[in-house]
This record gives sequence, structure tokens and C-alpha cells, in this order.
Amino acid sequence: MRDGVLLVADHYEPIGEPAGTLLVRSPYGRGFPIAPLYGAAYAARGHHVILQSVRGTFGSGGEFSPAVNEADDGQDTAAWLREQPWYTGSFGTIGPSYLAYTQFAMLEDPPEGLAASVAIVGVHDLAEATWGTGAFTVNDFLGWSHGLVHQEEPGRVRGAIRNLRQYSDVKRAVTEVPLGRSGRELLGDGAPWWEPWTGNTDLDDPFWRPYRRDGGLDHAEVPILLVGGWQDIFLDQTLEQYRRLRDRGADVALTVGPWTHLHTMTKAAPAVLRESLAWFDRHLRAQPAPPRPRTRIYVTGGGGWRELPDWPPAGTREVVLYLEPGALATEPGSDTAATSEFTYDPADPTPTIGGRLLSPDSGRRRDDALAGRHDVLSFTGPELTADLEAHGAPVIELDHRSDNPHFDLFARISEVDSKGRSRNITDGFRRFVRSADDDGPIRFPLDEIAHVFRAGTRIRVLIAGGSHPRYARNLGTDEHPRDGVTMRPSTRVIGHGGRSRLILPVLDRAAESADPVSAD
Repeated sequence: MRDGVLLVADHYEPIGEPAGTLLVRSPYGRGFPIAPLYGAAYAARGHHVILQSVRGTFGSGGEFSPAVNEADDGQDTAAWLREQPWYTGSFGTIGPSYLAYTQFAMLEDPPEGLAASVAIVGVHDLAEATWGTGAFTVNDFLGWSHGLVHQEEPGRVRGAIRNLRQYSDVKRAVTEVPLGRSGRELLGDGAPWWEPWTGNTDLDDPFWRPYRRDGGLDHAEVPILLVGGWQDIFLDQTLEQYRRLRDRGADVALTVGPWTHLHTMTKAAPAVLRESLAWFDRHLRAQPAPPRPRTRIYVTGGGGWRELPDWPPAGTREVVLYLEPGALATEPGSDTAATSEFTYDPADPTPTIGGRLLSPDSGRRRDDALAGRHDVLSFTGPELTADLEAHGAPVIELDHRSDNPHFDLFARISEVDSKGRSRNITDGFRRFVRSADDDGPIRFPLDEIAHVFRAGTRIRVLIAGGSHPRYARNLGTDEHPRDGVTMRPSTRVIGHGGRSRLILPVLDRAAESADPVSAD
């Protein structure tokens, strides 16, 4: 590197005429599962592959500081690539998660020869990923930091035991306050970024600038394939990447499958391999290939794969469902004074069940227990008389009052089957500081979906005051989230009579029945 630091890489060399050159930059080592998925698999199909450990990891020099060095180190590695006798004249980049972040860092100033990128469940803005909702995403980033601290400890058996224990260790740490201290006790002497990350709540602070690598979304001309999952932690960023590239006419394609973050290394791996090889054939080898649709979307609930000209597709209409006491109704209730009430207690925070997590607990899960909690309001609609297919971001509007100005809101859409079993479909979360005089409605979007609610099922909306440990609990005070220890509950009142509602973006062709959400 330009500062003299040496980075270690493995070179996978193809047999026969090479198809291209690929660069993979990873903090997670050059062994399993990165080596077989991105080294051997692509070399066996004709590519030179450089699998590099980023600085401070697995033999590479320097200190690992998340995000800070990836732009310069990517540029210097690209310059080294161009000097190699086996270099094929251009190169592509590929990888998931942080490996995608290293690509976005490089795309801010695309180096000579960079001809294609494949960003899989990728993040370009670590600041938004940590504090974007107003609450620190504690389960994911404490767990990620803990994994990095211990990932190079020797021994396969020891490593397997450590991985099994990691999630329970993290869950135990996030139950304690203050958050900064409990995290440090778990991390020991490692992860020096923990205190700065948990301490900087202002996303406009210059501290976060090195963590935002979105410049390439606005000007890079490199063709980019984006691969995401409906239950991936970075789904929102994948869809933002697509929209920003599409809106300025860049060469971009999007695939979103029924996957979590970890699925891209397991059940989604064959699809990722097929699509990325086709992308590199088109842009590295300049092979004639049939044009692929701009978006390839998996519709959950039995809809299967769809090839669409854009996401979200044209031709949706709004279906409005009203939150009335215990029910999700097609018409507003007549009692405009009706209310529902719950109390959120940070000493017993509403738990996270499923959703977009960076853990084995992620994805679609049975959430009947969540609906039955005293600190959760549940609104269940009538049995659907026809399929209802939703594409895009549902929106929640709430007539909401809190006796504490410091509060969070968590909203979820679940699907209840004919046996009464409930599973999560999409969530939304926001942190608020709101005075009692501010009595306007609260409106916020939920995660985007492509889902068929089948005839015979019921749609359920859950409203709660938190989702812990996905997000750090709201202590109900103005203490700093990293250092606070005082806990104050908040009592919430939700207004009915048409004042609180769910807005679903529904495909017209999937809603040909005059009123599929009406009761029999």
C-alpha cells in the first residue's frame, strides 16, 4: 500500500484461457467459506481471482479500522493488479456484506480497469446502518464486533464452540446498562471502534464521513449487479443503491430473493454464482448474451420469481386498512373517541422476534408470543376472500400519544394462517423525541415487500414500543444512549375511529376481486 503496509492475498489461477480477473477484499480471512465461494468457484470457471485480506486481518499488516482505509487500499490493490503478467486487461469485484462495502469505497473513484461489480447484501453507509432509525442497531453491530475480535483465534473445535456461544454472549451483554460499558466488557481490548460508534448519535457529525461510501452511486459508470434478500439487514440500502443508479441511467440490475443476510453464503449461493457469472461474461468478456431484466424479484407467499422492468412495479394501488380496537378493518370505526393503550417498560423491553437481523434468529418466524404480550397492541383483519399481492413499502399512520417525550415505535405486519399461526412479513421502527404539544399523526414506512397474502389468511398489525435487542432500548430519558442507566416507562394511547391506519401498495392484477379483505 502507499504507506508501505503489506496486504496478504491468495491468487486462484484458472486452467486454460482466462475469462477475466476478479478482486475480492475481505476482513474475514481467506479460508472457509470465502475461499470456496469466491476463490475456487470462479477460478474453476475461468477467472483469475485475488482473494485479499484487508489490513489488520489474517496476516495483512496495519490495524483494522472498519471502513477507514478501504478506498485507498482498494486503489493501491487495483494498481498492483494492473502490473501482474497474468492480468487480463480489466477486472471485476464481487462479495457480500463488508466485502461489498470495499467495492463501494473503490467506486467513489473507480480505478482504471474496473469493468464490473457484483455487490451482494451490501452496505454503502455504515453510519445509516448503525443509527439510521435514531436507535443504535446493537444486536447486529455488537455481535459483528465480537465476531471480529475472536475470529483469528486458533483451532477449529474452539472456533465452532465460540460461534455457538457468541450469540448468547451478545444477548447477555445487551440486557445490561450502560450499553457502552457492557459492550466493552464483552469485547475486552478489541474493537476500538465500539465507543466512537455508540457515542456519535449525530449522523451529520464529520466523524461519520469515512463510513459513508455513496459517491459512486451518483457518478460511477461501472456496471453494477445488486443482490439482496427480503430479510437481509441491508435490504433498505440495496434498494437505495438500485434507485440512485437507475435514476441517473446507470447500468444496474437488481435481484432480491427470499433470503436473510447469512443465506447468501448457503441456500442463495447457487443463484448468486449463476447471476454473477453471467454479469461478468457480459462485462468482462464482452460475450453476447440475452439481455436480462432490470429486476428479478422473488415474491414470497408462493408467488415465486418474477422478471420485472423496474422495482417497485408500476400498477399498484393503495389499499387502506384501519386499526380499530383489536381489529384491522376495511372501514373506519364509528367511535372516534375509541382508544387502545399499552405501557412500554425499558426494564422489560419488548423482545425482537425474527426480522432483518445479522444472526441465526433472523427471517420469517412464528411471532404469536409477541402478539400476546401486554406491551404489544394487536390488530387482526378478517379472513381474505382472494389473494392480495403487495409490492413496495407499506406505510403506518398512527394517532399516537405518549406520556413520555422519549419513545420508540415498532410496527409489524404479520400473516396469520388458517390454523392461527402468525409469522412476520415486514417491520418498521423509529425513535422519537416529541413534546406533548406535538399531537400530529405519526407516519413511517415499513420495509419493502413482494408478498402474496393468500386467500384464507389474515393480515395482522402489531404496534409496540421497541424491538430489543435488534435496537438498543429506549431508556425514556435524555441520557446519552451509551452511558444512560435511568429507566422510565412510557404509556401510549393509539386513537381509532379512522385515525390510525395501514396503507398497503397492492398490485391491481392481484386484487381483481372487488374487496378481497372484506369479511364473508
